[in-house]
Amino acid sequence: MNINKAVITAAGKGQQTLPLQTLIDRDGTEKSVLSIVIEEVLRAGVEEIGIVVRPGDEVAYAEVAGDHARRLHFVHQTEALGYGHAVFCARPFVGDEPFLHLVGDHLYVSRDGTGCAKRLVKVAEAHDCSVSAVQATRENLLPYYGAIGGRRLPEQQNLYRIEQVIEKPTPTKAEQQLIVPGLRAGHYLCFFGMHVLTTAVFDILEQQIAENGDWGGVWLGAALNQLAQREQYLALEMPDRRYDVGVKYGLLTAQMALALSGQDRDLVLSRLLELLATRELGAEA
Repeated sequence: MNINKAVITAAGKGQQTLPLQTLIDRDGTEKSVLSIVIEEVLRAGVEEIGIVVRPGDEVAYAEVAGDHARRLHFVHQTEALGYGHAVFCARPFVGDEPFLHLVGDHLYVSRDGTGCAKRLVKVAEAHDCSVSAVQATRENLLPYYGAIGGRRLPEQQNLYRIEQVIEKPTPTKAEQQLIVPGLRAGHYLCFFGMHVLTTAVFDILEQQIAENGDWGGVWLGAALNQLAQREQYLALEMPDRRYDVGVKYGLLTAQMALALSGQDRDLVLSRLLELLATRELGAEA
């Protein structure tokens, strides 16, 4: 398996403006969220990038991508038929190759700076199958993520065979169906926001669209659950962090994470201490 293409989805309602936002990256340079995500893809050795957007958004995305714009292929999602449908729209771009998939409203911060997507692609190529990045997540965050159930592969510390996928499960449902041996109580393996997928997922999505497309209920999680029943499908537990910039204070949290893991860490920490000290003095007054 060789991964040569990536798909970034950015056409969801309320999502399409998030990749256009500007942050300061770990190198101290002002960049758009989109540029930071693109650089994550490039670190993985993938240079052909398809972005799923709403028609008319291409100019804005090309502008904030800067020098990376020449690598982009724009894919239109003309109807809001769900996340799975957005991925399916990229089928002509992907062709018959496995592909890396990231969501456009997440930022990824690796501890060693080498890149989360790079680690994921290496595992997928080594095992010649679909692999999703996951992270142990507290149950109070289950409403924000898809989650998996499965078992750790023998002699593998952070690699699991996926047996079931449920999109945004309730804590009760997760406790009943998604327990993974070895995890702390109250924690579940939730999607990290990046996947390497085989084109079998497109066949499953096509069937879903034929059955459910009229009411817009085409979700990737349901397709991934079927994928786990059809072929080997693994989950790689990430030691790194992912930040959803679409939630309340998401951009602020992502900015702080980038700053505290970058070259200006000491400066940022000193500014934070000044801010906290000022707040305490104000409270005492």
